[in-house]
Amino acid sequence: MQASPIKVAILDLNNNHPNQGLRCIKELVENHPEPLEWQIFDVRHKLEIPDTSFDIYISSGGPDSPLENGVGEQNFLNLIDELWKLNQSGLEPKKQFFFVCHSFQIACRYFKIGQIKPRRSKSFGIFPVHKEVAGLTDPLLKHLPDPFYALDFRDWQIIKPNKNRLEELGAKVLCKEKIRPHIRLERAIMGIRFSEDWVGFQFHPEADPEGIATYFQTEEKKASVVEVYGEQKFDAIIEGLEDPNQIPLTYNTIIPMFITDAIKRVRKAEPAIS
Repeated sequence: MQASPIKVAILDLNNNHPNQGLRCIKELVENHPEPLEWQIFDVRHKLEIPDTSFDIYISSGGPDSPLENGVGEQNFLNLIDELWKLNQSGLEPKKQFFFVCHSFQIACRYFKIGQIKPRRSKSFGIFPVHKEVAGLTDPLLKHLPDPFYALDFRDWQIIKPNKNRLEELGAKVLCKEKIRPHIRLERAIMGIRFSEDWVGFQFHPEADPEGIATYFQTEEKKASVVEVYGEQKFDAIIEGLEDPNQIPLTYNTIIPMFITDAIKRVRKAEPAIS
């Protein structure tokens, strides 16, 4: 008997702002070796929200504060709450969830993981990400070097993790931002394993190196980056997108392994990645 197709909900939190991330997520889902049924939901602009019938949920980044309380944000929080309670109820197979950047911040808000604060200045570019102890063996990170590299664009951050809350949830901090001994500021959390089935990252693991490089090298985008951040920053971004040990490695590892692991958990046909 043929198994029913795995259903994937892609949640767009970009609020109608032009972006590359949604295209990247869609292509990762489309290009997965196992055919997947997928649907995009415009959560903030069109106020679309999936029901609980999907197997896998992947939510994008987006602009603005993760502390906003608009209708779209509340719908998204309600979905998180409903799916989390379903998983806690003993439902099998459990719902699989992956959070990126803005949606990761909202998930941390829902779980009361730590403090959500604006950064002193915007993070923009490719940076090393350092694993915490749990990240050394996590299925999505263990095959990456320490540190690995990620594309990071954000105005907000999660700091001061609530250890009691993490322990209560069974959640683990997987990685933090680059080490800066000369700066006396707490390093932001860059990834959390909320449960065996839910995980999120502050950076953009969906960033398609070739497509993003092409986008950055358009005349308009290059001029805007150079004007604000300088030629050296622009060159470093292009170099990191082309270096197989930087963004291509992250892109080909984290989300593809999440989808593969999620399918195995839903199918129950073979053990999860270990």
